[in-house]
Amino acid sequence: MEYFAGEYDIIVIGAGHAGCEAGLAAARMGCRTLMLTMNLDSVALMPCNPNIGGTAKGHLVREIDALGGEMGINIDHTFIQSRMLNTSKGPAVHSLRAQADKRRYSERLKHVIELQENLDLRQLEAVEIRIEEKKVQGVLTRNGAYYKAGIVVVAAGTYLKSRIIIGDVNYSGGPSGLYPANYVSQGLELNGVELRRFKTGTPARISRRSVDFERMAEQKGDERIIPFSFMSGPLEKDQISCWLTYTTEDTLKVIRENIDRSPLYNGSIKSVGPRYCPSLEDKVMRFPDKEVHQIFIEPEGENTEEMYVGGASSSMPEDVQIRMYRSMVGLENAEILRTAYAIEYDCFNPEELKLSLEFKSIEGLFGAGQINGSSGYEEAAAQGIIAGINAALKCKGRDPLILDRSEAYIGVLIDDLVTKGTNEPYRMMTSRSEYRLLLRQDNADLRLTELGRQAGLVSDERYERYTARKKAIEDEIIRIKGIQVTGRKETNEILEELGSSELKKPTSLYELIKRPELDYFKVAALDAERAELSLDVMEEVNTISKYEGYIEKQLEQVNQFKKFESRVIPAELDYSMIKGLRLEAMQKLNKIKPANIGQASRVSGVSPADITVLLIYMENFAKRDRGDQDGLL
Repeated sequence: MEYFAGEYDIIVIGAGHAGCEAGLAAARMGCRTLMLTMNLDSVALMPCNPNIGGTAKGHLVREIDALGGEMGINIDHTFIQSRMLNTSKGPAVHSLRAQADKRRYSERLKHVIELQENLDLRQLEAVEIRIEEKKVQGVLTRNGAYYKAGIVVVAAGTYLKSRIIIGDVNYSGGPSGLYPANYVSQGLELNGVELRRFKTGTPARISRRSVDFERMAEQKGDERIIPFSFMSGPLEKDQISCWLTYTTEDTLKVIRENIDRSPLYNGSIKSVGPRYCPSLEDKVMRFPDKEVHQIFIEPEGENTEEMYVGGASSSMPEDVQIRMYRSMVGLENAEILRTAYAIEYDCFNPEELKLSLEFKSIEGLFGAGQINGSSGYEEAAAQGIIAGINAALKCKGRDPLILDRSEAYIGVLIDDLVTKGTNEPYRMMTSRSEYRLLLRQDNADLRLTELGRQAGLVSDERYERYTARKKAIEDEIIRIKGIQVTGRKETNEILEELGSSELKKPTSLYELIKRPELDYFKVAALDAERAELSLDVMEEVNTISKYEGYIEKQLEQVNQFKKFESRVIPAELDYSMIKGLRLEAMQKLNKIKPANIGQASRVSGVSPADITVLLIYMENFAKRDRGDQDGLL
């Protein structure tokens, strides 16, 4: 029996990484928010590898944090190992990665949500999103409770009609043995939402006691722990090691001899999986010349013996999995605690979304996270905070927050999904960003905190920390630009010790830092006036100083990019009326309804010639408008 259970400004369906950020953002911005989850124990669940960050993903976490999100703070409280990746390369691709204590990560974030003002968390399954005349009305739950709301954020992850696959065994089920959500899909389809079937998977978990670590390479955390959150101070912790091992000839043999039993190869799985995170059997078959594959053995927490077998996800039958894992170096006696599995699920076509993550055809309906066709906790959380912010802004009658490709990796992520679409679970990579030297993880606060403040999410404390850090960096750059270093004997002796050539004429300390063999830290002996600054401020000053020329070139590229992004296209434009557009371009543009010329140029199937035709049409249209106005005058 259905009954009226209450009214909210915003309802968030799902309490995974997207749902948590969406719910917290909406509530912190003053909107009365309800979060629905099928199981309270699954809040911020990590059904795959319990780590946060990594290449490009670390950038997303820093950006979430700069906007006022929770992921960075949460992992700083619950990590068990921290490492900065890609340190042998330039600062643009440095990425922080932390192994989490799986249970503590979930428990802490659940408690944060429980304590959050304006936010109610309920263990209820949503079975229907009520939509009338293309507008959201509310949500009906399986228990019969109907909650009224004009805005709903769907952050259902991989739960919609999800199916677990292990060899020839398959059944309706969600991640980590939880229930699937089998009812929401039908109602959405009836309201014109296009659904797709995607697939992902996870490796087995094995007992630490059954692993021979002496045959593996130990991977320790960094001595200097760098926090994810700009709100965290210095961190100290006794870290837990991860381990590196390898497959053997026997591993490949087991897989090849049983490949006909793989659902990927016998036709049982028809959905599309992630290109950049394939199963081990897929890697073996796709790269037959590769004799060895790396395998990472990573702890799932401080108070558990479960170890994650990274790089070895699989949907092979359980008996094959046992032989496969036990053929790896140091895993000869491995005891499987959780069997690897593949999972199929319904997800949205992200091309149906606006850049705000609201559906184009249904007012008040937002999508966030893996439901939008992405993969990964970080990609999900990034979409979650944007969906939550924009849901709250819509609730307040304000314009949405749109991050473009020159402002944030989050902007790249959402623009790629909405504009280009995806035929497989989308993964963020540094190579997807055209302006990655500008979009470093170290300057995320300088890029985004002001925008988060304007939206209403950044707290006073966070904003004060941001302004203090920003001022310290600016003041130090001004100071070192004003210090003139002359070619005195003592100076040239120091430069010689540093492997640098002597000075022939006075040079500012700022310019001296640009020399390839020098940096801000190495020239300290030439800087008697240097004051005590935090290490992150000094590192930021060093990066800005050394890479100024490259940064200026990228800023010039951004200025050109902004010209196209500023050419707004009327939302009601009918592209079928534009003569000269190719049929494919016309159809794609009518479907995507790009917000501006820049977005239109990135739509798959739209050529530069089509953009020229569109620009000419818009210019002629503008002239007609001006003519009409002149006539009226």
